[in-house]
Amino acid sequence: MQLKELSERTGISPASIKFYLREGLLPAGQSVHATRAEYSPQHVSRLELIQALRRVVGLNITQIRNLLKLADDGVPRLELLAAVQRTVLQLDEVGTDDGDVPTQGGDSVVRSRNWPDVPSDARKALNTHLERMTNLGVPVADEVLDAYSQAVDNIAHFDITASTAPDDVNQLILAAAVGMHLHGQLVLKLLALAQASHAIRRYQHDM
Repeated sequence: MQLKELSERTGISPASIKFYLREGLLPAGQSVHATRAEYSPQHVSRLELIQALRRVVGLNITQIRNLLKLADDGVPRLELLAAVQRTVLQLDEVGTDDGDVPTQGGDSVVRSRNWPDVPSDARKALNTHLERMTNLGVPVADEVLDAYSQAVDNIAHFDITASTAPDDVNQLILAAAVGMHLHGQLVLKLLALAQASHAIRRYQHDM
């Protein structure tokens, strides 16, 4: 297909497609002659991914370029998913070395849930957050960590199963990034509703 048809199929303007080509987000089409190129279904898939990362997840061009470069370089799937999680959940914005130091709560939750005892951006972020809560005088009790980790362990099982199924790397990133973003928001909304419901049960007679 040519640029016009690619634009029609994706709903993305020719100007935006040319911008993505210049920025290196979209691979060049197969040259037909000096002013014309042919594009494939892979270009459609890549454009759908770019639009979702921008409009749904809210990533900027630099963040998208970094993820797509990893994909195009053929990094292992685990490394790619870690990069998606780090970017989508903003784990790279921890901004402190505190997370490099293990915490009792972080180590305990890894053992109790039988999670792999390996370093990761997610574990660093958890350690940093637990340390911050302790410093603010709001330490997390072991039973609270156990209850929270049990709940999210079940959620994560479904998330990873669903988001890592696609073989196409564009669809893999799309499913993982959108899934992490929207499912994370879903968990927060469900938690808010549960908190409101418990508060209503406890205090509605005082109104």
